[in-house]
Amino acid sequence: MDKVLYKDESYEIIGCCFEIFNQLGPGLREINYQKALEETFRLKGLDFKSQLYVPLKISEKVVGKYFLDFLVGDKIALELKSGDHFFRRDIEQLFSYLKSVNLKLGIIVNFTSHGVKFKRILNICNYS
Repeated sequence: MDKVLYKDESYEIIGCCFEIFNQLGPGLREINYQKALEETFRLKGLDFKSQLYVPLKISEKVVGKYFLDFLVGDKIALELKSGDHFFRRDIEQLFSYLKSVNLKLGIIVNFTSHGVKFKRILNICNYS
């Protein structure tokens, strides 16, 4: 049995990121890749939301807010970065988003000077 969560959806998302990088190349700001990815998702007919507001709550009281770069198919959080390295804080941030909005999978994509790098982050607190 294939145990890769949302395999086809993940493959399609990552494929779109590679398309963007192949067209635009390295060295752009994150916002440029984000806008290009929005257009690519639209052209491919993917269901997505961008810059999705998520309140940070403690005991039902909102104490902060953050924005997901993308929510794809109402089940995969996608965070974009531009630079040559993954940073622990970015991975921890995505994991916090997954817990907050009760999602099982997040993907962090880094547009580097050498290509697209990505990591799948699984919310094991919500995996069954």
